[in-house]
Amino acid sequence: MLAEEIIADRDLPPFHRATMDGIAIKYQEGITEFTIEGIQAAGQPQQRLKSGCIEIMTGAMLPEGADTVVRYEDVVIRDGKAVVNAAIQKNQFIHSKGIDARESDILLKPGVVISPAEVALLASVGKSTVAVYQAKPIAIVTTGDELVPVDVAPLPWQIRRSNGVALASSLQITNHESQIFHLPDNPNILETQLSSIIELHDVIIISGGVSKGKFDYIPSVLEKLGIKKSFHQVKQRPGKPFWFGRSATKTVFALPGNPVSTFLCFHRYIKPWIEKGLGVETRDVKAILATDYTFKPDLTYFLQVKIDMSSGSLLAIPYAGEGSGDFANLRNVDGFIELPSERNEFKKGEAFPYIPFRQ
Repeated sequence: MLAEEIIADRDLPPFHRATMDGIAIKYQEGITEFTIEGIQAAGQPQQRLKSGCIEIMTGAMLPEGADTVVRYEDVVIRDGKAVVNAAIQKNQFIHSKGIDARESDILLKPGVVISPAEVALLASVGKSTVAVYQAKPIAIVTTGDELVPVDVAPLPWQIRRSNGVALASSLQITNHESQIFHLPDNPNILETQLSSIIELHDVIIISGGVSKGKFDYIPSVLEKLGIKKSFHQVKQRPGKPFWFGRSATKTVFALPGNPVSTFLCFHRYIKPWIEKGLGVETRDVKAILATDYTFKPDLTYFLQVKIDMSSGSLLAIPYAGEGSGDFANLRNVDGFIELPSERNEFKKGEAFPYIPFRQ
């Protein structure tokens, strides 16, 4: 992710350039026959047009005195002359100097994710090296005695650890590295191990152990370790037990262990928080509900949806699934729409905030 401002060191493009192979002329209405004076190739110094035309190649500098390019397809060349046999317009097929950007314009701001498009732009302004953010790895901590490693066959009362790898994969979207830890439901071990993890990481994401069960030790352990609670529980479904706290230098997100809750809370809260901290410019996106939908509890509801763009709009088709533990349902959907808590009935055709998790 870019950590410096990129300025244009010259106009882009730096000269008037041809966008087609053909002839360069000075446009005069009614004049269709021109004497060929030479050839202007890409990479050659600018030539000067006298009274005829100069053959020109795509990307070449427009000759001095010329203001229009006519494609070879619209020209007949014979005996040193070029005859235009199609209607033309002044200034056609010219990529004008400075039309993309002017010298000293800001081309890229800090926080931009560097894709191949940005790499090309950096090269065009002579930036062979740039400053980037070197973020510390984010710690991912999963908890629960029922969880076993992904490559271990679970016993009938056990399940595999899917949340940690889902979070790590999601963090890759923000260009963040992560380290995954797993801790048992033991308050003493949790306190000892979390203390070490917090010491080595500035941002910690915990999955599990934050509700009100007898083995949900995470909130009390974090407060013992000096992480001051900002809030615990959000009026939403899924993800109601969400816990968030900070110390002077550390930030901790503690998410419910149900897979859909963990997944939703990351994309609704943690990913935007990371992007904002890096200066990434984001925009609010809305999707149109494809069918009527009813949700009775007085909670903000994040409805899983499949997106259809065949109409040119984001059409959200509900795939509610079987609750916050039904992570298999995520394979059928593209994201969530956020339905407000003050209503129970949501009508087809209404637009609601859309939280995507697929690119």
